[in-house]
Amino acid sequence: MLRATASGVTLAVRAQPGAKKTAITGVYGEGPAAQLKIAVHAPPLEGRANQALIAFLAETFGLPKNVVELVSGELSRSKVIMLRGVTLAQAEAKLADWIRAN
Repeated sequence: MLRATASGVTLAVRAQPGAKKTAITGVYGEGPAAQLKIAVHAPPLEGRANQALIAFLAETFGLPKNVVELVSGELSRSKVIMLRGVTLAQAEAKLADWIRAN
């Protein structure tokens, strides 16, 4: 789900657009193919769901939106998001904290 890269961390996400609210809803899949399942309130029209997903992840990880980038999956539910300037340990800790709090 989380992978370290030279410029930060990539996060594998399974988006569910058109939900009642934007929230992490669980994990999709198992092992190295696992993805963080996120319900997104915005509809999948004109990139609105992708923009809402980026804003949600920026808030969740305490990052500015300009360092959170959609790497792949623009038109797919399965997406890869780059979190620039973040270490794998920092991302794992933030995600664990968020899951515990919610």
